[in-house]
Amino acid sequence: MESYEELLDNAYKNVKVVGISSDRFEVPKVEGQVSGKNTIITNFIDIANYVRRKAEELMKFLLKELAVSGKLESNRLILNTKLSSAKVNEKIMLYVKEFVICSVCGKPDTEVISEKGIKVKNCLACGAKSPIKY
Repeated sequence: MESYEELLDNAYKNVKVVGISSDRFEVPKVEGQVSGKNTIITNFIDIANYVRRKAEELMKFLLKELAVSGKLESNRLILNTKLSSAKVNEKIMLYVKEFVICSVCGKPDTEVISEKGIKVKNCLACGAKSPIKY
C-alpha cells in the first residue's frame, strides 16, 4: 500500500497545470492575403495553438460558419472564396466564445471533453462544466 505522500505525488503528476497569468487573453488577428479567388490565412496554426485547440476542429468550424470550402495546407488555411479578414476574425471570436472561454469564470483554461456522447467544455480553473451547443 502506498503512503499518503506517494499518492499525493502521483496526483500532482496527473493534474493538468493551469497557467496563472495576469495577461489579457487576446486571440491573434488573422494574417494573410487574397490570391485570385482564394483567401489564404498564413497564421492559422498559430491561432489554433494559441487557443489550445486542434487546427482541424477550428477549420471545420470556420468552413461551416463561413459556408465555404477550404483545406489546411502546411501551416496555412486556404479558403476557396474572397473574404475580408474582419469576417474571419469575427467567426474565430465566435469559436473562442463558444469552445474556449469558460461561461462561468471567463478564463480560457478549458478543454472539450465528451461525457455520455455530449460535448462539454470543462474549465480547469474553476471546475465548471457547460455543454457545447454546436
